[in-house]
Amino acid sequence: MTPTAITYFVAAFAGVFSLTAFVGWVLMPAWSAYTRGWERAAALFLSLYVLATFLAVGFAMGVAVIYFWDRIT
Repeated sequence: MTPTAITYFVAAFAGVFSLTAFVGWVLMPAWSAYTRGWERAAALFLSLYVLATFLAVGFAMGVAVIYFWDRIT
């Protein structure tokens, strides 16, 4: 495999693993904690804020690594 293909493979695996973890650890407990439809819908909607926070923190960490790469290595 080429280095580019390995990078794409790792990125795809990380994305699928992260999405699976989010569904299993955030969405499923939020869904099963309530019985009424509107409560479940509200919990799922609010869990999108959790997903947005995860994405923002991950993006910020990636930017920090890129910015400080010459000091890290």
